[in-house]
Amino acid sequence: MAACALLFAVFIVWMGYPLGNYAFGLMLSVHTSGFVYYCSPWLSNEPFRHRIFFTISTLLGLGLFLYMPLRTHWLLPLRVNGHAVIVEKFVMSGGVKRGDWVAYKLSGYFFSNHMGHGVLNQTSLGLGSVLAMTGDRVEFSTNQFTVNGVPHTHLPHMPETGNWVVPENHWFIWPNVAISGNWNVGEASISSAMMQMADVQEKQFAGKPFNYWFWRKQILP
Repeated sequence: MAACALLFAVFIVWMGYPLGNYAFGLMLSVHTSGFVYYCSPWLSNEPFRHRIFFTISTLLGLGLFLYMPLRTHWLLPLRVNGHAVIVEKFVMSGGVKRGDWVAYKLSGYFFSNHMGHGVLNQTSLGLGSVLAMTGDRVEFSTNQFTVNGVPHTHLPHMPETGNWVVPENHWFIWPNVAISGNWNVGEASISSAMMQMADVQEKQFAGKPFNYWFWRKQILP
């Protein structure tokens, strides 16, 4: 029990890092070993293959039906630029304000032409700042973009002209994704694809990152 408590503490504090993953695996192993040992009086006369099958079934059962739901029900660790960001899932999207950082579902996007060139995003979850909200007017220029007339620094691959009003129940979040340089595709096509990803519906909301996780200030992109 002491070992499990220590491993649980290590897993929570270093969630999303290799040390936390190792602690999670060891905690599951200790729990499985203890349960199988507890059941040993009923297994002692069983054939070896039956005991092995029971042990594997216990491992899978505890992992899939107890530990994995506990691991993903409240907290969501995301790997961002080589470090982990812990996201709280039990928050309402209605409390999100302009400037807040949110995690959101970002489905894969592919833009291609007849030559097979394009822009590809393989990220299932995005993490970004809400730059504009429902009804806000976003205008683009060469060196900046404005939200309701307030200037902001121009972000990579943003359009250099045009304007856009954020639809109802949508947010404007500029995606932080990698774009391969091997494809010969114009900047206008990239900007168009990025604009489509930047139009985020509130129903895509997945949670908000904590400002601090224990003593560590979370590093956002």
